[in-house]
Amino acid sequence: MDPSDFEEIEHLAQRHLWGHFTRLAGVQRDGLPIIDRGQGAYVYDAQGRKYLDGLSGLFTVNIGHGRTELAEAARAQTEKLAYFPIWNYATEPAARLAGRLADLAPGDLNRVFFTTSGGEAVEAAWKLAIQYFAAVGQPQRRKVISRDYSYHGTSMGALSITGIQALREPFEPLLPNALKIRNTNHYRCDTCSQLESCTLDCADDLERRIIAEGPDTIAMVIMEPVQNTGGALVPPDGYWKRVRETCDKYGILLVSDEVICAFGRLGHMFGSDRFGYQPDMITFAKGVTSGYSPLGGVLVSDRVAAPFLEEGNRVFLHGHTFGGHPVSCAVALANIDVIEREDLCGNVLRHEALFDDVMASLGTLPIVGDVRGCGYFRVAELVRNSETGETFTDEESEWLLRTVVSPMIYDAGLICRADDRADPVIVLSPTLVCGEQELEFIRSTLTTVFTEAWRQYQNR
Repeated sequence: MDPSDFEEIEHLAQRHLWGHFTRLAGVQRDGLPIIDRGQGAYVYDAQGRKYLDGLSGLFTVNIGHGRTELAEAARAQTEKLAYFPIWNYATEPAARLAGRLADLAPGDLNRVFFTTSGGEAVEAAWKLAIQYFAAVGQPQRRKVISRDYSYHGTSMGALSITGIQALREPFEPLLPNALKIRNTNHYRCDTCSQLESCTLDCADDLERRIIAEGPDTIAMVIMEPVQNTGGALVPPDGYWKRVRETCDKYGILLVSDEVICAFGRLGHMFGSDRFGYQPDMITFAKGVTSGYSPLGGVLVSDRVAAPFLEEGNRVFLHGHTFGGHPVSCAVALANIDVIEREDLCGNVLRHEALFDDVMASLGTLPIVGDVRGCGYFRVAELVRNSETGETFTDEESEWLLRTVVSPMIYDAGLICRADDRADPVIVLSPTLVCGEQELEFIRSTLTTVFTEAWRQYQNR
């Protein structure tokens, strides 16, 4: 970027851009990093500095940056038909993508309701569950169950499902009928963290809550295959089997929120494939286009769609102007072509053992209490005492993540996420094109940063 352009963009960003989840006072004081371009696993700022994109933008750019074939797909579709709604119409890209997703999805998830984002997909799934049960003669089923400190979006419905209190509190009271159960954080579990194997009490908590609320009032359970908030929380063996059995026992729909976990992130096209469970719906976004164009949606089972296929005037009363946008759908088709042609799911699985080793080596450092995750979705949890797992105070976490760790990681040429919405963690979610060179760079960079951060903390 030309220096004069940089100065202009920097000024415009400081004066007019309201970044998401961004502290505007800090922007006014310090400005914002300006990311100018990307290629493969890397992005470059306005001064030309190179960074390994260790977060795939925001768990999104699965196939990597700078893919000209996706740009070409967008151009061709824009020239042919830039926009038309799917309200009582179809377009070729929307129809072809719906069919492609149905072929890839597990089981009988043969219908696709398109949105433009993951949060919108979650809203759509809840509304669809409510309307489905009304259609089959169970209108009292309106409640949804999710997990503690889970994230499912920030619009009012999705935020009601989200379990992060700091995000919820300013807007409460939120929508009723959104319930929470225990999470799957084995490291912090007060039931089985000291045991050799999990007792699955976290899964049994679902049945306890269903019984307490009344089974005939619950419409759906929604969970991520691997939960993001709290730090890549991988459920224990047997968890998903127990959850599926519980939902079946009480006639409740199971929604797999795969906005992050789908399209190769865990080494499979869908996260539910990795863990071997069959959802009634899958919410998706992010990796379906690798961020090259906005798109989300809900994959819906034949059973849930069935009442809407009966003769009559029943309609799912929900929709978006840009849902199923033809350009976004064309981009998504090209994106899936890349994932399959280059076997990016296989690339993740082939490098999983190396990523395990990278994380295990970080786990030996005194500031790291736990490392966890799978596929290309990993976390290191930072603690003040690795032997006891004692976490940092809120003030210490604020200082450590925002003053020490995050700037050092960025200055070293790595972009990842420091997240303290639960206990403080460093989140890694690299593009699926990454291999040994990139993973070893993550190892060396974070080893250096964590070692220095621990030194500074002890001398504070």
